[in-house]
Amino acid sequence: MAQVQAISSCSSVNLLFRGSVKSSHRIQDKFWCSKKLGSLQELGVKASEFNGVAIAHSSSSFASPCATHAIQAVLGNDKATTSSTVILEKPLRKKLNKVVLAYSGGLDTSVIVPWLRENYGCEVVCFTADVGQGIKELEGLEAKAKASGACQLVVKDLQEEFVKDYIFPCLRAGAIYERKYLLGTSMARPVIAKAMVDVAREVGADAVSHGCTGKGNDQVRFELTFFALNPELSVVAPWREWEITGREDAIEYAKKHNVPVPVTKKSIYSRDRNLWHLSHEGDILEDPANEPMKDMYMMSVDPQDAPDQPEYVNIGIVAGIPVSVNGKELSPATLLSELNEIGGRHGIGRIDMVENRLVGMKSRGVYETPGGTILFSAVQELESLTLDRETIQVKDSLALKYAELVYAGRWFDPLRESMDAFMENITKTTTGSVTLKLYKGSVSVTGRQSPHSLYRQDISSFESGDIYNQADAAGFIRLYGLPMRVRAMLEKGL
Repeated sequence: MAQVQAISSCSSVNLLFRGSVKSSHRIQDKFWCSKKLGSLQELGVKASEFNGVAIAHSSSSFASPCATHAIQAVLGNDKATTSSTVILEKPLRKKLNKVVLAYSGGLDTSVIVPWLRENYGCEVVCFTADVGQGIKELEGLEAKAKASGACQLVVKDLQEEFVKDYIFPCLRAGAIYERKYLLGTSMARPVIAKAMVDVAREVGADAVSHGCTGKGNDQVRFELTFFALNPELSVVAPWREWEITGREDAIEYAKKHNVPVPVTKKSIYSRDRNLWHLSHEGDILEDPANEPMKDMYMMSVDPQDAPDQPEYVNIGIVAGIPVSVNGKELSPATLLSELNEIGGRHGIGRIDMVENRLVGMKSRGVYETPGGTILFSAVQELESLTLDRETIQVKDSLALKYAELVYAGRWFDPLRESMDAFMENITKTTTGSVTLKLYKGSVSVTGRQSPHSLYRQDISSFESGDIYNQADAAGFIRLYGLPMRVRAMLEKGL
């Protein structure tokens, strides 16, 4: 009597089939461990296929999912015994050729590399954008990527592009989300996603992938950019597909697939850093009533520990765009780096807020934006000289919508691009310089000047002048206040 004993590498399940085997290769088509063993039918095993009785016994449930499974078949009879091994492949979710993955070198993206290969049968090109997150985060990335199974790593320095083409337009527009947030992460995602589309074209990839969770804003920001720039690319978002639910699951998956697990100390906060800001979320911050811990901050000193003497800084601006610090012209990225250092040592730019995420929930975040806070103060102050009342009001109202579009990932939306054209035109006279005083977390304006200033000292002076006749105010007030006067007369029966 022949017998087949099947041993799955993903669990301690044994199958013993008694009877003659018609076709041992049919096991490959039927055997799949995707859930807990409940019946023979769940294994896809039919007794009739083995011309005998199938008996299954198990000491544990199947692991989910399993990539490949080895079945050892022992065929025995009175004359000889034959042993063979059949490798069972997990069916692909979809066949892709090559995927460009937004890669950081952390646990999540390291695990995504083999997961993409396993589930989509593709090559993985890891892509890392340098947007000013710090040199330490870029060290050893190529070795990590290849150890995880990537075919190559592409790193691009996007710092100048990020500041010039994304940060400065938002600064010129005065875009602030929900009164506080200076859009640090929101501005960084489209520049990264755009570069991923470029890399996908360069390497011949047919898909892109990111490690954003299904509860955040970043998934929207990445994917809207992909849609806008190359709608033919497939998008893979593992956190919306896989069975991994947390850090321990990811570590276990990494070990099973021989992926080196990063040994860095796990931060209790979820952070995102670039040249514009550093954000902090999670842990005790999830309770809005909790004060952030002092040692959480990384870009700025505690205002109480800042120098006891103020520091003055002069910002040069041309057409609404910063160009110099203390009279020294600098490139966009260098200028911002300089102001981050200056502002950070004075505790400038700390924001603690509860914001409304695009996906519907509220989220508490703490942001450090030292250089950005200085620049916003400078540009807005210069506009007080160069823009008239109506223009400022319209610009400020549009800035709210501009910020909303950027926050929602609609950077390449024609509406934002059209609004940006308006902002560029309306600020073409916003040229000059602003002097600010930095002291223990505060930014105070001490002086501003512009060759296009609408401020006229000879008109604004309390001394008598030829242009403004104070007696003219009487007629203006009577006409301006006429609607209020008429209403009062009606109420009093006059």
